[in-house]
Amino acid sequence: MKLKITDLIFEIDIKGQLLADRIGAYIYNGEKDADIVSIVSEQYYKDRNEEYKHLSFDECEYLYSGSFFYEQLALFDGLMLHSSCIEYKGKAYLFSAPSGTGKSTHTHLWLKYLEGCRIINDDKPAIRIIDGVPYAFGTPWSGKTDENINEGVPIGAICFLGRGENKIKRIPGFAALKPFLDQTVRPRDKSLMNKMLETLNIILTKVPVYQMTCDMSKEAVMTAVKGMVE
Repeated sequence: MKLKITDLIFEIDIKGQLLADRIGAYIYNGEKDADIVSIVSEQYYKDRNEEYKHLSFDECEYLYSGSFFYEQLALFDGLMLHSSCIEYKGKAYLFSAPSGTGKSTHTHLWLKYLEGCRIINDDKPAIRIIDGVPYAFGTPWSGKTDENINEGVPIGAICFLGRGENKIKRIPGFAALKPFLDQTVRPRDKSLMNKMLETLNIILTKVPVYQMTCDMSKEAVMTAVKGMVE
């Protein structure tokens, strides 16, 4: 089966129902050859299922097929950022933080209080540089909420969230390197890792990066908008 993700053709043999249920918007019926072909075997998913018994086979396929795609994306000037990504006024804004911090809660407050917002991907959006422009893309791997769209939007800003008083500040790109690496898929192959680092360097040069502490209020949204959009 072929899927179109981040404007790339991804060929994969899907066995489980979970991933099959989430690829509808990404199915590609055209004649283009695959840019990325999955070499992850069914046995690999079964082995991970044995290793992580709290996960089902379907969950292992869902998680590790995504990891494979994101690793290979390094070859096409791309990577993943564990974040909740929204579109507002034609730009994508990615809010990243460790699980449980409240990034999805924050972006859903944007949906509540700001007209014209929509979710691009609520957990694992892909970033890809196309013609020198960093775009955020939806993918089928979007966490428990399964909120995503198969579109790419130019990135307006990246923000690393924490809990606290509503405050936001811009930070230099180099200060975002560690938190970014903590929230992405790091390729195991050295050449892919080097390519990903090159892409990350370009992203952090071209895209404004912010650090924000916030609560779960409308004021938090207004603080973010004032700091990053206006």
